[in-house]
Amino acid sequence: MSLLKRELIHEVSERLVDYQKQDIALAVEIILEEISLALSKGRRVEVRGFGSFSIRALKPRTTKNPKTGKMINIPARKTPHFTMSKSLREALIDNT
Repeated sequence: MSLLKRELIHEVSERLVDYQKQDIALAVEIILEEISLALSKGRRVEVRGFGSFSIRALKPRTTKNPKTGKMINIPARKTPHFTMSKSLREALIDNT
């Protein structure tokens, strides 16, 4: 089950009753934009107690299209990577 951005905003607004939902939505949007901006500049983003986001470079490679059997070239690219914190990892292990 996934948590949508609107559900995240709703959960935060339930806990922070002194703030308007539109202000919380703006704060969530700003946080996500700043993470995206930092990653696009090649910077690492660390959220203590949660984890860190970084960019990994993938090398170009050749692979086979399973549908046609034809060899295709995949160019080099960058992809986001998330590493969870030790406390999050331990919380997930305790919940299983």
